[in-house]
Amino acid sequence: MAFFQFKNIKISGVASTVPTKVVRGEDFYDQFGEEAVKKFQDSTGVKEFRKTSEHQTASDLCYVAAENIIKTKNVNRKEIGALVFIAHSTDYRRPATACVLHKRLGLDKDCVSFDISLGCSAFVYGLNVVCSLMANSDVNKTLLLVGESLTKMTNPKDKSVAMLFGDGGGAILLEKTEENSSIKGILKTDGSGYKSIIAPAGGFRNLNATTESFTWPDGNVRTLYNTIMQGEDVFAFTISAVPRTIKEFWAKTGTTVEDYDCLAFHQANQFISKMLCKKLKVEPTKMPLCLDRFGNPSAPAIPMVICDAYGKDEEDKELNFLMCGFGVGLSWGVCSAKVNVKDILPIIETDEVFEEGIINCPKDFLKE
Repeated sequence: MAFFQFKNIKISGVASTVPTKVVRGEDFYDQFGEEAVKKFQDSTGVKEFRKTSEHQTASDLCYVAAENIIKTKNVNRKEIGALVFIAHSTDYRRPATACVLHKRLGLDKDCVSFDISLGCSAFVYGLNVVCSLMANSDVNKTLLLVGESLTKMTNPKDKSVAMLFGDGGGAILLEKTEENSSIKGILKTDGSGYKSIIAPAGGFRNLNATTESFTWPDGNVRTLYNTIMQGEDVFAFTISAVPRTIKEFWAKTGTTVEDYDCLAFHQANQFISKMLCKKLKVEPTKMPLCLDRFGNPSAPAIPMVICDAYGKDEEDKELNFLMCGFGVGLSWGVCSAKVNVKDILPIIETDEVFEEGIINCPKDFLKE
């Protein structure tokens, strides 16, 4: 068991963003038929989701979320000692998107910045990585940025995912504190399930794969560059491995579900959430959902559901969160942390695009 515990580090800011464009279930009536769409909605709970514009990326969403925290909490940018960006939806194959965000946010040259390639478990893994970095350095404040623009990788003819995934971004500010604060976590991986959620082409394994559309065994149309999800495999993994790991975490930390004010879990789909509530004997009201409006955004799901549930509440009170991310990899983890509600910001919409970063020809390098 990879168990982590960090003392005197706290989450002092949580912010989330979504694109302004809304895609609704009825937009797919012509493609899949009204009956099929409504059946999908009833099963997954997803009624609509947000979609990035052509040049809008996950980093644009994370940038706006980070700026929201910095300005709202009046953070001195020179005090931010590390920036970690976690996503599969990077701006470029190189350099690291964290370097682009470092420039845009105007951070100091002494600020450590790097990417991590993870999806649904991004927040939980990222929290542990960032806390480890802070615990073993003189870094006092860190920005953890998690985001995805999954809609750019889904095929509009693929009924299994076209109405499921949405785009979003999240920013979390962590800082060292003299308060009695503790962040704990367990991380796990099952690489044998790497094909369960995969986009086969575009990386260096299949660099020049064909862009031809294929009809796959499940009857859906996709290219090799689109996200392919083996739904039954993912479901079986989720309802077995995830509850088991959460119970391990409770046993290790000497806690029960009653010790937590909120279970902020990955927004996979409504059916999976109900199954997890049943297996963990949790009241559904304790596990909030935002997937009905934002779909499954992968990496930023946890900060998004926290901001959706508490972002408009300005009361000065501390809540104990149990957070769990699971999916692509297969990779999953669970962690706990206390967060003051006044440090949770409401979800905001944005059309932000980093125009300077759009490079289609040599002259675009001159843009500043």
